[in-house]
Amino acid sequence: MNHVLILPILLPLITGAGQLLFYQAPFALQRLLGFASTFWLVLLGVWCLQVAGSGEHLIYQPGGWPAPFGIVLVLDRLSAIMLALTALLGFCCLLYASSGTDQRGAHFHALFQFQLAGLNGAFLTGDLFNLFVCFEILLIASYALLLHGGGRARSRAGLHYVIINLVGSALFLIALGTLYGLAGTLNMADLALAVAQAPPSDAPLLAAASLLLLVVFGIKAAILPLLFWLPRAYSAASAPVAALFAIMTKVGIYAILRVFLLVFALGESPLNHTAWGWLWPLALLTLALGGVGVLGSNSLRTLTAYLVILSVGTLLATISFATEASLGAALFYLIHSTAMTAVFFLLADLLGQQREKGYDRFSAEGPIGHRWLLGTLFFVAAIAMVGLPPFSGFVSKAWILQASATQPQGLWLWAVLLGATLLTLIAVSRTGSSWFWRPGDMAKPYPLERGPLTLVAGMVGLNGLLAAFGDPVMHYLELTAVQLLTPQDYIAAVLPEGRMTAQEGSP
Repeated sequence: MNHVLILPILLPLITGAGQLLFYQAPFALQRLLGFASTFWLVLLGVWCLQVAGSGEHLIYQPGGWPAPFGIVLVLDRLSAIMLALTALLGFCCLLYASSGTDQRGAHFHALFQFQLAGLNGAFLTGDLFNLFVCFEILLIASYALLLHGGGRARSRAGLHYVIINLVGSALFLIALGTLYGLAGTLNMADLALAVAQAPPSDAPLLAAASLLLLVVFGIKAAILPLLFWLPRAYSAASAPVAALFAIMTKVGIYAILRVFLLVFALGESPLNHTAWGWLWPLALLTLALGGVGVLGSNSLRTLTAYLVILSVGTLLATISFATEASLGAALFYLIHSTAMTAVFFLLADLLGQQREKGYDRFSAEGPIGHRWLLGTLFFVAAIAMVGLPPFSGFVSKAWILQASATQPQGLWLWAVLLGATLLTLIAVSRTGSSWFWRPGDMAKPYPLERGPLTLVAGMVGLNGLLAAFGDPVMHYLELTAVQLLTPQDYIAAVLPEGRMTAQEGSP
């Protein structure tokens, strides 16, 4: 049994608990522990990518209890991608927060570690109830991180955020209770077999449970009409917290991929067809609303929050085609959009610190400090975010359009995606021209810290590297898509005795 697989969850949990117990220790020690833990998570993410690259499913059963009777952690290509992305993003956000944001409230580093533990647990768990538990861990940590630093705007946004997610948690429990009552298990591999073999009389309740789960994951992913909490919450959070939250919506997307392509994908009439029927129109409307929201935003943080919504709509519309090409393209875009929305949240803070008034609001006028340096960085980041060559946004969108061209509804995605891209281009062009083209230089610019500036520039550079090494990344993602569309291999790895059953129950 490979005990390394528990470390992405155990390491941040122990680190966060230690930081709470010894919160009176020197603040430098708190930072050092956070850096050490997150750096090791990056190394573990690289290890997971290498191990999962073989195509095998790595299984870990704490306590030695075999599935479906005990807890099981499963590593495949998709979970490895999400673990590595979370670790790298978390490390960058922690570095940025250490420029002073982490000192604006109590227990920032402990909460940050608990957030990472919840995220990693959600990506590794092979059990729906433990997915719920990990959701609650990351959500409780995110509540406190959102309020970190205080203020009326954060308190108001935090209240809405807490209420909508409490409703989602209640619906999640109802769905789990329904599934357990019908199937007698919540292990995803075992549940997939039970759902495929369920009698026709159970089909309506199973379909209802699947739609409830779609609502729950839709709240996490921020899909229309469950997205109106996101712009206010993300724009109110501190910059490194908002940047880390860029991966939060992707947890909902990951859960949709994992559950609906595994648990509800087998049998003569797979239940995921019902959810897929709702996913396509809602995703397209989410994409359109994201583009309109970007154009109508009144601050750079709000604009970036709507970019998150736009990316969610793009991802879910592409995923709804459920082909190898579309899933691979969606995963490439997931990596790109997560990284670049995080960059924009950090960049909004850098720019806001260099303005005499208004922070990142578009209505405020006046010169900006270090205009040429920050203007150049904003220009390059905007090109990458919009999806113009030579950055990965162009590669991912070209792949999405190519994958959707063969689909009957592909022209709708072409029209809405290109329209939203045009609105994004107009919005960032308007922002750049009003901030960097017309105003003059400040007589005495505010100090510009090199560390955060270098970090943001490096994150933009990583986006360029993603495009430069696009071929091997695409190959890995295409194999990930194949793995997702063959749930029988997942079931056979978790339940070796279910290999023949899984093959017989496959569509």
